[in-house]
Amino acid sequence: MALLSYPAGGFAVILLASCFLFAELLVKAKGVLFLTGSGLFIYYFMYFLTEQASSWIFLLLVGGLLLIIIDGKLLTTGIIGILGFALMVLGCALPTPSLLYGLMVGIAFIIGSCMSLLFRKLLPQRDYLAKLMLHDKLSSDKGYNAMNSDYHTLIGKEGKTVTPFHPVGTVKIDGKHYSAITDGLFLGKDVTVRVISVDGTRIFIDSIEEKQ
Repeated sequence: MALLSYPAGGFAVILLASCFLFAELLVKAKGVLFLTGSGLFIYYFMYFLTEQASSWIFLLLVGGLLLIIIDGKLLTTGIIGILGFALMVLGCALPTPSLLYGLMVGIAFIIGSCMSLLFRKLLPQRDYLAKLMLHDKLSSDKGYNAMNSDYHTLIGKEGKTVTPFHPVGTVKIDGKHYSAITDGLFLGKDVTVRVISVDGTRIFIDSIEEKQ
């Protein structure tokens, strides 16, 4: 465990651990990524934890992960998920012996979780992100078109986001509202977007402002 006596060693371990753990939430890896990530976390915490600190650090990590899962499956507000993510970062950083070590570990956790998105291009995706559904009722009296056989005519058109995208949301095109999805990109409200493709009744958009 001499590797973990150096901040760079802790950075590498937490980077890989968080990457594999969050990747398991996004793709179907038959538990391999979860076991690998969990093993790296255990290796890390066996080095730092004491009997006095182990219980509350464990609660921070497990509680944070549960909040992320609950927010994605049930609440879909994003706020609870961000809180859970912050708790997990704290759980990794607090046991470290110095401020520098803690900062490096916290940064590694954030980078690793972002890197987990790369696995979506390599393995079949779970429906975790797809369940981040809208709270708005998509009814015709509000101008929504949930089912439209002419969706292909929207390709190339520009519009504005009506709701935040996480990554599912509502976009307004030609005065009408449509349910759409980004390629994992999170967008705010009133962002200018363009329809890049249509698959059945699924409308895929991309931000124009991000590319300017």
